[in-house]
This record gives sequence, structure tokens and C-alpha cells, in this order.
Amino acid sequence: MRRPWEKFGGALVKRETKPNKPLLCQGIKTRSTMPSRRETSEDVRKKVVTAHQTGESYKTISKRFQLHPSTVRQIIYKWRALGITTTLPRCGRPSKLSQRSTRKIMMQVKANPRITSRELQTSLSASGINVHASTIRRNINRHGIHGRVARRKPLLSRKNKAARLKFAREHLDKPEAFWKSILWTDESKIELFGHNHRRHVWRKVNTEFKEKNLLPTVKHGGGNVKVWACFSASGPGRLHIIQGTVNSQGYQQILDQNLLPSVRELKLGRKWIMQQDNDPKHSSKSTKEWLKRKKICTLDWPSQSPDLNPIEMLWQDLKRAVHARCPSNISQLAEFCKEEWTKIPKSRCETLVCGYRRRLVEVMAAKGGATRY
Repeated sequence: MRRPWEKFGGALVKRETKPNKPLLCQGIKTRSTMPSRRETSEDVRKKVVTAHQTGESYKTISKRFQLHPSTVRQIIYKWRALGITTTLPRCGRPSKLSQRSTRKIMMQVKANPRITSRELQTSLSASGINVHASTIRRNINRHGIHGRVARRKPLLSRKNKAARLKFAREHLDKPEAFWKSILWTDESKIELFGHNHRRHVWRKVNTEFKEKNLLPTVKHGGGNVKVWACFSASGPGRLHIIQGTVNSQGYQQILDQNLLPSVRELKLGRKWIMQQDNDPKHSSKSTKEWLKRKKICTLDWPSQSPDLNPIEMLWQDLKRAVHARCPSNISQLAEFCKEEWTKIPKSRCETLVCGYRRRLVEVMAAKGGATRY
């Protein structure tokens, strides 16, 4: 039968049944998740070293001075390495988090990067460790991990990743002339107040509600315009303002009005290739037949791959330039879109296309996953 009392160092000590709860009898130190708050005096340390020099074992010294064996071991190791028993100078207050607790935090962070410091605080509290959330954040930061805004990227299935990887491998060794012969196309939506999220202002304390320091919000974004555009290494092509909802027939009308004129203006020659994503109206049977009648070659495109289309960079440039002019209504927004699109320099387009191989290299490095583009 297991007795609740046992002898330790000549004293009766109650056996502990709950883990991580320190023994408070006879000043005995035990292992726990909380860092020790009681420091061994220098006189006791000198006596420990003297006893060790006379040939006593760690276990005998531990029982004699009622110290934990690991404490005795550390005192002697320090004396052997440095020849002293005094406490070395330390910077600041000792951390409330032990190495074991820190390892536990890092394991949880690596397993779930979305976990919050408050959730980690609750997890530690269940183990009897009460620390502030800021303490947890500082410990995580010391390991080179910082809280950042998560990037938004399309959800990629295994099939999507395999298709992206296949596309990158097949086109990795294509010459630069091949990419210069492609006409890149896409649609985008530009909102009237869409560029106002996460803007910073310079203001004094308690002036956050002054009108000049506010960002106006309007229901449903205040309206927007949908645009279709194309470009190549030779420069920007035509930009078309889309009216209403577009189906396959409407998309074909947009191509009929803008595609071939853009090819002639950009002087792409006869062996040009059209790029488009796999939107249902782009990949419908009637659209494919229309492209076949017009003898237009298209680039096989992997789904969920906006980062492989360099026109996405031009959309960012366009939105930034349009909203810098502060349009006040939809008609102005559409007018500014057309004007700013024509102002995109040829050098910008050429740089995006000529550096396309780097995108493919990143896709291969990510094994078909998301990239920084």
C-alpha cells in the first residue's frame, strides 16, 4: 500500500499527489513548471563546495543541506567552470516563463499560427502559470516570430497545385520572345471608396472624430465599375467599361470590340497568343467556338492562379492612381479609369513580362502553392 508520508533528509514529508505543486515542508525544492523564487544563500553554496571537495556525493550533500540534487549539481558545475559561488549579475527581473513553458508555447504557435496570445494565456493558466499576454508575445518575438496580417490568397486544392506545377514546368524554359507575344487579359472591379481601407492619418490626441480625420463609408462600397483590359510587353491595350452582368455572349462582344484592335495597336504580329483565366464565361462552349472561328490561340491556364497573371500588378497601379484623384461619382470613376490606364508606361509592362520566369520559379519552389505575387 502506498504511504502518504515518506522520509526525506531525516524529516517526514507528505507525498505529493498533484503534479507541478511545490513541497512547502522543510524548505525542500522540487521540480515545477514555475521558476524557483527561493535562492540558495552564498554560505550554503560554499558549504556544498567544501563537502564536495571532501569527497561527498551529490546525493549525500543533497540530504545533508536539504537541497534538490539538481541544485547541488549546478552549484558545483558553476564552481568548476568559474571558480566562484556568488550570484552573477543579471539584467532585469527573471522571466516568469521557464524554458519548458516557452517550448510549449512555441509548439502551439507552430502547430496553429492563428492562435492568439489570450488563448495561449488561458492554456498556461490551466497548467498553473499565470502571466500577462504581453509577456507571451515578447517571448514569441524573441524566437523571431512576430504577429503579422495574414495574406489573402485563393484556396488551392491538390488538383490546383498539380496544374500550377505542371504549367510552371512546361513553360519554365520558354524564351523571352514567347512571353512578349502574349496578350494578357482580365476583368476587375474598381470601387468608388474601395481604396480607403486601412488608411493612416496624422492627428492629435482626442481628434479622431473630426471630419478631416475620418474615412467616409458608404453602404455597398458607394458603387463601382467593372472593367476589362489587356496588355502586352509593348504596353497597355484597350480598357472596356462593363455595363451590367456579362454572360458568354457579352464577353464575346467585348473581345470583338477590343481584342483585335489592341493586337494591331500593340503590333504583336501574327503569332500572338491570348491569355484568359478559367471563368465560366471564358471557358464556355460558345466562347471556345467563337475563338476557334476567329483563329485565336489561347494559353492553357491553371485555375486559381491570379498570381501568375502580371496584369494583377497593373490593377493595383490603376486603383492607386484613380483613387489618388478622388472621384466623387461613378461617371468620374469610369473616366479616370480610362485616362489612367492609357498613362501606364510601356517600361512598366515590359518589366512585368520580361521577369515572368521568376514567377514560375517561385511556383516550383512552393510546389504549386501560393507565391508572393
